[in-house]
This record gives sequence, C-alpha cells and structure tokens, in this order.
Amino acid sequence: MAFDTIFLNARFDGGSRHNIAVKGGRIAAITTADEHPAATETVDLGNALVVPGFVEGHIHLDTSFYGDAWRPHKPCTNGFDVRERVAFQAQNMADAAPMDVRARNQLDLCIGHGSTQMRSHVMVDGSVGLKSLETILRVRDEYRDLIDIQLVAFPQSGILASPRTPQLLDEAVGLGANVVGGLDPASFDRDVEKHLDVVFGVAGKHGVDVDIHLHDSGTLGAFEIEQIAARTRALGMEGHVAISHAYGLGDITPDHLKKIADTLARSGVAIMTNAPGARPFPPVLTLRSAGVTVFSGNDNIRDSWWPYGDGDMLRRAATIGYRSGFNVDEELRLAFDLVTEAGARALRLEGYGLKVGAKADFVTLNAEHVPEAVVASPQPRSVYKEGKLVASNGEIVGRRK
Repeated sequence: MAFDTIFLNARFDGGSRHNIAVKGGRIAAITTADEHPAATETVDLGNALVVPGFVEGHIHLDTSFYGDAWRPHKPCTNGFDVRERVAFQAQNMADAAPMDVRARNQLDLCIGHGSTQMRSHVMVDGSVGLKSLETILRVRDEYRDLIDIQLVAFPQSGILASPRTPQLLDEAVGLGANVVGGLDPASFDRDVEKHLDVVFGVAGKHGVDVDIHLHDSGTLGAFEIEQIAARTRALGMEGHVAISHAYGLGDITPDHLKKIADTLARSGVAIMTNAPGARPFPPVLTLRSAGVTVFSGNDNIRDSWWPYGDGDMLRRAATIGYRSGFNVDEELRLAFDLVTEAGARALRLEGYGLKVGAKADFVTLNAEHVPEAVVASPQPRSVYKEGKLVASNGEIVGRRK
C-alpha cells in the first residue's frame, strides 16, 4: 500500500527516531528510521522533536482583543468581582473591532503555536442572544481544515439572572454548540440547584457535555464542586463534565482537598486550570494523584479580564509547572500532559496522539525532549493538521475554506 506522505526522521520523546506514514489524514504506520515505505510525498523532519498537536482546552474567541487596539486594563473597584468584570467587558466590546476579525486573529495565533484542537466558550445569554455564537460558528467553519473547535454555549451574564438564557442555551446547541456552560451557580445566580437544573437539563436533552466556569473560592466553591459532582453521578454523566478554574480547590485545607479530589475522580469530573496570576488554583499533583483529569487552556488573551496571553500552550504548561513547583523531568512531562493527552481526555477527542490510527496532527520542535520543550517554549515550529502543513514559524500556511 502506498501512503500519501511519509515523514522521515521524526524524533520522539525519549530519543527514538521514526518515520511516520500518513494516509487519508491519519497515521497509518510508524516505522523505524531505516524503514522507508512508499509514499506519494516525502517530508524530512530533520530529526526534530515531534509531539502531538496541542489541545487548547479553554479559550474565549469572542471576547479577545488580540490584534485590535490596546485597551488598558481596568481593575475592579474592590477586589476581584465577576459581575464587575462582565460589565467592563461589555463596555470594551461596544467599540471593539468586528468579532470575526478578532476571532481569526486569535485562531491564527494559537494555530501558529501548535494548537490543533480547541474548546472555546462563547457568550450565549440575554445580553447578546445568539449573535456571538452565530459569528463564531461561521469562523469555525472557515478554519475547519486548520483546527478542530468545540464551542461551549457560555452564559456569561448568568442563567437565572439573565432573561431567556435557558431557552437560548437550548437553541445554541441546536445551532451547533457542542457543550453547555455555566457560571458560578451560587455567587452569580444565587441558586446552585436551579442553575444546575438548566445546565444539565439542556445537556441531557441534546446528549452533549458540560463545562462550568467556577470562580467562587474557599468552602463555597468546594460546596459547588461537590454538588456538580453529585449531579454528574446521579445522571450517569461521568467523563462528560468539566469544571473550569475551580479556584476554591486552591484555598481549602489539605484534608478537605483530598476528600474532594476523591469525589471528583469517582465522578469523572475534569478540572481545567490555567494557573492564573495572584489567584489560588487547583493543586495539580494532588488531583492527579487521586485520578482526576486535569487539563489546561490559555483562557483570556488580551481581553477585559487581563492583558496577558500569547496563545502558546507550551508556555502555559511552563506557567503551570512554575507555579506548581515542578522541576524534575517527570513533573515537567506532567505539565506537558495537561496541554496534550489530558486535554484530549477531557474533551473526549477521537483519534488523538502519536499512534497508528490517530489523526496526523503534530508539531515539530527544536528541543532534545519534552522537559526541555516545556521550559524553553522553542521556536520556530512547524504545525501539521491531518498530515498537511498548516503553520510554520508562527505563520499560517494552510488555506482556509
């Protein structure tokens, strides 16, 4: 059998050299370096380190100002406050560049750094209706050959507090959203159970997953996590639910943390963290040791929540490692797992990884191995999607449809 493309001299983590044969956008064979199967096209990777395409597990394509005019950050008046940040965001969005332009800018940035899979939260609530989702759905279709994108219908203004939002979330899934979101059921909507009734009700009706933003800290946040986990088990949705941020896991006692970690593992609820500055964040090692899937994303990139972000999941892995005190190679590989394999598990991606049968989505890096790649975030990189070069040296080279 002749393959479409044979990629020569691919170096895997650990130092072994292989050739990767691709047919129909999938990895059809992984051979030793001295085996050269017949193929229509041959690409020599030059002994570069080859890793799976990165999984951007949490981002906001509709609210980034990357590539737009610089907007100085406006701090909250009395400490971090979600409602106030949402109000600042609405003010900034009113005079921003068109959403589709900003979303493309952000996608080009992320793909250029090596993301081939993404989950983006998009506002769907009484403040914007379905307009933002409709725009991002069109952009997703334009980029379908460059990156796979899951979209979360995200009630940024709350569910119970925002008129018509339950109906809008239902309609959003019908339009093409893949996941149902939520936001701080206790502090924002002031009713945990009714909030979760809507989120899990819409998800159950359409057979889609759940990903809930949870900023609440301390024992309040811990209580909400326990309620989400209980709802997940009761509905048989183990493996289909994620909690994003979960700041409360970073400021409770070790004994309480261990109890909740065991609950999360038993419930199959994944935790997303981007290790944000000046905030408690979920202790990655404790959660992983309990069997919890922990994954990552860049979250906000130059938007109304903070001015930081560069779309590089390798640098995000380094940030998590740095804030977690990861130093030895095993820990650095764990940080890398958060932006690759763990992200694929949390998003339930089909055909992910460097293995026969998987999509031929991979990135080439100038690094000796994964630990060095995490700490160095090396450039330049080449990014391949289903065996086709889509980005090189940070620039998109694939053609959008």
